[in-house]
Amino acid sequence: MLTELYHAAIVFLVVLAAVTFISGFWFTNPYGRFAKPGERFTAPAKVGWLIFECPQWWAFTITFWTVAHHHGVPALVLYVLWQCHYLYRGLIYPLSRRDSGKRFPYSGIAFGFIFNAVNGFANGYAVAFAAHLQSAAWFTDPRFILGVLVALTGWIVNFQADRILINLRADGFDGYRIPYGGAFRWVSAANYFGEIILWAGWALMAWTLPGLIFVLFSIANLLPRALAIHRWYRETFPGEYPRERKAIVPGLL
Repeated sequence: MLTELYHAAIVFLVVLAAVTFISGFWFTNPYGRFAKPGERFTAPAKVGWLIFECPQWWAFTITFWTVAHHHGVPALVLYVLWQCHYLYRGLIYPLSRRDSGKRFPYSGIAFGFIFNAVNGFANGYAVAFAAHLQSAAWFTDPRFILGVLVALTGWIVNFQADRILINLRADGFDGYRIPYGGAFRWVSAANYFGEIILWAGWALMAWTLPGLIFVLFSIANLLPRALAIHRWYRETFPGEYPRERKAIVPGLL
């Protein structure tokens, strides 16, 4: 039964990634700078973040610990890294955001909750069962070593970008300003750039199909929004916004 659910989850995630990528160029989710004034059916932004991110904790955890009776050390390491990341992304980050009065649409919360629940299940299942993750020899595999370096780089870029954005409102300002420093030297969506690199590293470390799908979904979800954010900055701060910046890929896009 679980095997069938796993295969169904893989199909669901692939289809969702394709739909998300295509629709992202036609419709920008109305949260953050794209929120619509007076929009009904919204929740406080912090509450929204906490709700839609939380499945990544429990879906991965429940699956990982219930589907297999033995876990190799590499699988345990990947489990811990996943939980540490979502401790930050799903709890520390939303609670540290200075977004009083900001709202998040119920539709976005529901979409995020469903995706994160299915994604957490698929990745937890794959990490628990992947044969190469049950042997300590995987730690010396070039894919794991490269994955660690890539994931660490992505996490640093993402974390630094988060701090820069949060500090833009350190003085109580509740609007939007041009961010500077870190990867914002090169791209408008430095936080998204870091997140994609992070999950590319995870995909290498895990070397599983759900890991690959997750990084592809991250690109499908974040690339169109990064392009919209880049346009928004250039339209909102004409003459001020650094002309050399790209949207999400330094020097290219």
